[in-house]
Amino acid sequence: MQPRFHLIAGGGEARELTPDATPAPPSDGMLLDAYSEAVAGAAEKTAPSVVRIEVEHAIPGQRGRHAGGSGSGFVFTPDGFILTNSHVVHGANAVHVTLADGRKLPATLVGDDPDTDLAVVRVAADGLVPAALGNSASLRVGQVAIAIGSPLGFHATVTAGVVSALGRSLRAQSGRLIDDVLQTDAALNPGNSGGPLVNSRGEVIGVNTAMILPAQGICFAIAIDLAKFVASSLIREGRITRGYLGVAGQNARLRRHLVRRFGLSHESGVLVLSVESGSPAEHMGLREGDALVSLDGHAIAGVDDLHRLLTGERVGQKSSLEYLRASELHAVEVTPGTSPQR
Repeated sequence: MQPRFHLIAGGGEARELTPDATPAPPSDGMLLDAYSEAVAGAAEKTAPSVVRIEVEHAIPGQRGRHAGGSGSGFVFTPDGFILTNSHVVHGANAVHVTLADGRKLPATLVGDDPDTDLAVVRVAADGLVPAALGNSASLRVGQVAIAIGSPLGFHATVTAGVVSALGRSLRAQSGRLIDDVLQTDAALNPGNSGGPLVNSRGEVIGVNTAMILPAQGICFAIAIDLAKFVASSLIREGRITRGYLGVAGQNARLRRHLVRRFGLSHESGVLVLSVESGSPAEHMGLREGDALVSLDGHAIAGVDDLHRLLTGERVGQKSSLEYLRASELHAVEVTPGTSPQR
């Protein structure tokens, strides 16, 4: 039996297609047009939610004088909650928000968390358009990333790039390490801080937070999954609860013979430099010069490990802390308290 041929009209003549014919791949022009449409569509969808944030800070020692600053943010609930960076609004005496439609309104600080560089402010206004929040857990390296904000005062500026890497770590201004940070090459400039990083569907996947100077194309955003958790806690409680021991410490190498003798998994720990009066660490007898090596069986190879382990779930719960003093390993019970407000 002979295979059938299909005739397709076009250009005034008929062309035969064999059964194994395949459509031509899209041209570069078609691909660029599709990319442009994706970026434009995502920007159009998200721009009505993006705001400019202006703050005033009192100048220490200069009564009545204030310094100004600005950043970005985005509305994420219909009743006026706005997500931004902590470093944009922390310690501000006054906060004002300029909406996408041009309205400039006073805002109240709901709460901020310097350890994740996230904050929530609120405005009283109608007709707000909340941004669609995406899911950062399903991101892939190489997918389109679009940043929207007000760099250098230019409202609703759009830049585009890709997700350059996942799972980066970034040091917050508080000194604590922020984990699972997104790296992007979507250009950020001063004033972009707090604005949304969105995917091609216009869903927020991160909160733009930092760039590395003088490098180009190395920018960072707090993953939206972390931002959702922090924002909900800030709205509910005004702060993030974390465990607190009350020690100041630094990373330190441990003596090798002690590592071998006690079967420690790391050759480093946290050297205690000072112990706060009345703190959980003082109550359990910790002293300057002790070296913390584990908490509840989890190794403490440095200060960042200790920060990760001191979660809100440990507050008020007894934990087993191991530390080296002189040439002996000690294990004691400690009940972490609540980290004091900054």
